[in-house]
Amino acid sequence: MKRIGVFTSGGDAQGMNAALRAVVRAGLDRGAEVFAIYEGYQGLVNGGDYIRPIGWNAVGGILQMGGTIIGTARSAEFRTREGRVRAAYNLIKNGIDGLVVIGGDGSLTGADVLRSEWPGILDELRQDGQIDEDEYARYPHLAIVGLVGSIDNDMWGTDITIGADSALHRITYAVDCISSTAASHQRAFVVEVMGRNSGYLALMSALATGADWALIPESPPDVENWEDKMCEVLSAERKAGRR
Repeated sequence: MKRIGVFTSGGDAQGMNAALRAVVRAGLDRGAEVFAIYEGYQGLVNGGDYIRPIGWNAVGGILQMGGTIIGTARSAEFRTREGRVRAAYNLIKNGIDGLVVIGGDGSLTGADVLRSEWPGILDELRQDGQIDEDEYARYPHLAIVGLVGSIDNDMWGTDITIGADSALHRITYAVDCISSTAASHQRAFVVEVMGRNSGYLALMSALATGADWALIPESPPDVENWEDKMCEVLSAERKAGRR
């Protein structure tokens, strides 16, 4: 593998810049050329100046920065066959034979679709005369690595996804901030957190902050009157002297 392309896609997650820095510097250290693909899949489809070499110093001083310095965007065009053909064409013309995708489940699904369609797309590009026989033979397959950037921590087989720990920190900090108000007024707060189909953030933040009740999608309430049960727990806390 001589040239690696890297991009961030979908919603941004804390730690994406750190992951980008690691990819760039590890690739350069091993003698590969690294290309940054700006604005996610849309940049891959657009090509041109959206795909540019990125050097060692370009990723210096970004560990503490939020967001992603190479941008991210959702691409309706990449969802089409025509868009993926253009993406493959841009990769080949830039000599990129390896791709690192930093994103969530949708981003990694898109990468898997491109990988599975790669042989057919190559045939199509050759038949249309957009690539020559040498390019066709040089890029028989596309190597793809996915780094899961998702605060939901919803990828099986990995200990923790990029952004999940930072999101948990923010949640616990926010709950700590409102706890004094809850105690002052003897109020109960209902705190909704992100996570979609994963209850990791809700469960871990409930444990970390001493919440009285937690609802997560993996384990919905098994009783019909769970609302009454929750109120009983809160009432018992009040009777025990907790404000």
